[in-house]
Amino acid sequence: MLPSFDQAREQLREMLRLHAVRHGTFTLASGRTSDFFVDCKTVVLSAEGHLCAGVTLGQLALSFSPVHAFAAVPLGGCPLASAASFASSLGARPVPAIYVRKEAKDHGTGKRIEGAERVAGKRVVLLEDVVTTGGSSLRAAETLRAAGFEVAAAVCILDRLEGGEDAFRKASIPLSALFTRRDFLP
Repeated sequence: MLPSFDQAREQLREMLRLHAVRHGTFTLASGRTSDFFVDCKTVVLSAEGHLCAGVTLGQLALSFSPVHAFAAVPLGGCPLASAASFASSLGARPVPAIYVRKEAKDHGTGKRIEGAERVAGKRVVLLEDVVTTGGSSLRAAETLRAAGFEVAAAVCILDRLEGGEDAFRKASIPLSALFTRRDFLP
């Protein structure tokens, strides 16, 4: 049985607090340095974390209905889109996941977007683990738009409150976060 949104969110918060929040000096994907890091993958890749992330992010993403796919950027977003897709399949309406590569493959089919052929419509929500400036997600949104998709919103586990929301707003993409840095830092 799936936990409720509130139950899954609280479980996810506690798992992140116990296992993912790190203090020290870290270089972020944005190139910035930070005195804290939230390693969501350590939690999301556990069975319980995967379930909680799927339930919470999936339900939050579906609030931007209609949603035809959960889109993600490798690596952090892919397990999230898959978890949300799986959780949706246990509910009333299954929603597929698609992955947006940073660049097209140089072998096989050469796809830049994996799974797009299974999507019945063009409205997607982009899922991400942590947003700092939003750079990688916004590049994925450009790729999705160029392929004819409408990016209805972006949903993340954690917004570091370092400009990402403003960057998404400028791109006309609302950003919703399950948590912000204030949920884990004084």
